[in-house]
Amino acid sequence: MAAALPPPDFTAARAALAAGDLNGCAGIAAAAVQSHPHLAEGHFLFAMALGEGGRIAAALQAIDRATDLAADNPEYQAQRARLLTLARREAEARAAADRAAASAGAADARTLDTIGCVYARLGDHAAALPLFEAAVAMAPDNAEYRFNLAAAYGFFDRKADAEAQYEAILRRDPAHGRAHFGLAGLRRQTPAANHVERLERALDAARDPLDRLRIHYAAAKEYQDIGEHDAAFRHLDTGNRAHKARTGFSIDADARNAFAIRTAFDRSGYFTGASKVEDAPIFVTGLPRTGTTLVDRILSSHPEIASAGELQAMPLAIKRLAKTPSRLVLDMETILAAAGLSPDAVGRDYIDRARQHEGARHGRFVDKLPLNFLYIGYIARALPNARIVCLRRNPMDSIWSNFKNLFATTSAYYGYSYDLVDCARFYLLFDQLIAYWRAKLPGRVLEFSYEGLIDDQEGQTRRLLDHCGLQWNPACLDFHANAAPVATPSAAQVRRPLYRDGIGQWRAYERHLAPARDFLIGQGIAID
Repeated sequence: MAAALPPPDFTAARAALAAGDLNGCAGIAAAAVQSHPHLAEGHFLFAMALGEGGRIAAALQAIDRATDLAADNPEYQAQRARLLTLARREAEARAAADRAAASAGAADARTLDTIGCVYARLGDHAAALPLFEAAVAMAPDNAEYRFNLAAAYGFFDRKADAEAQYEAILRRDPAHGRAHFGLAGLRRQTPAANHVERLERALDAARDPLDRLRIHYAAAKEYQDIGEHDAAFRHLDTGNRAHKARTGFSIDADARNAFAIRTAFDRSGYFTGASKVEDAPIFVTGLPRTGTTLVDRILSSHPEIASAGELQAMPLAIKRLAKTPSRLVLDMETILAAAGLSPDAVGRDYIDRARQHEGARHGRFVDKLPLNFLYIGYIARALPNARIVCLRRNPMDSIWSNFKNLFATTSAYYGYSYDLVDCARFYLLFDQLIAYWRAKLPGRVLEFSYEGLIDDQEGQTRRLLDHCGLQWNPACLDFHANAAPVATPSAAQVRRPLYRDGIGQWRAYERHLAPARDFLIGQGIAID
């Protein structure tokens, strides 16, 4: 009779995973799965090693086996939910997160934080907040948990609570770039109360390039607040030059995509066919930082409308149905492959994806992903009842606002924002594409002026509601009283009544912005 195999050393596997030794973890876990297939932990750790290595589909297969064997383990369910969000299977992620939350009383801090992050990615910040609070209470020395809690407090305008969390992080790690950046954005700084001296010291101490980038942005924001414009631009220029050099970004791919979209929709048979999708979402598009969050807030203050935030649902619907193998969501290959897609199928895929996010689960909703302006042709044909709004703002204010805002540092969408002339070139691509949609889809897109809204709030709000098929409601004028969370860089601004501070802001940096100004003028674009 063969001797029983000794139990696997799962402690060693977890230690290897924590140390980033994915091969070591995977080796122990794979052996455990072979020798003890009935033990859920082996399948779970194998899934974690696969997932950390980017093999999401294989990781999901392994973690499904773990949850089959231990269905009520909150850690397994939480990590399964996380993997499902990475696979863009949001409805299943929500169900797994709900199951993990139901067992959260037995969870550790990491699991609580993981469940909270899944809810946050699904737009349910109210569900995420208590989980983040519990994780911090359980593990107060963990900076990642504190950062997630601070960000969540910021979404709900709980500034003092957010500041307390950011300061707790900085006491332990004075060069924590994300904490400095989050703290700077919570409120307008003053000459008497700011953090610029501390930020300069933190910059000297920071070694990680992304920490340095975030500290540069935090310093720029605070110097701008206190009116020291040359110092603000110096920090932005230094940080952005270094980041662009690291990424090697070229705007040529964006130019090729914009040209390919126009060329494709000029072909008579491109992306044609009827769509029977009856849903009528409202798309708020435009360049980032041009008023999209403000318009989203106005619309979602209407009792018939909810905000779903910035959904990736349309880009992902096109990408999934086009079945192109590239890692980029939008590229020449995907644009060409979309030619034979059914608008009805794209519309249904979009609605299925969108409804998995908190704000879009019921009724009409706003999808405010700014860069959906690239997808207006697809939206118009796939969702015949959709209403589309495109924000327009002064070109130079648009460029300055993009240059001074730190977007997702790993996203190919925003690579242009780290260089002034790239910002100007991207504005030109945007302007040309909107002119194309205007001619191609007359009446479908409301071009909505940020400055016009500031000058005539009620008149322009009525125009906006009329385009969206909504009855007048005075609550839309009091958008700043809307208590719903805001998860964009414009959170502080949209909690104030309309103000004129953002109009002509670029003038304070006119000397520095000369390359962008000269490019636009050379392309025939009026800057005033």
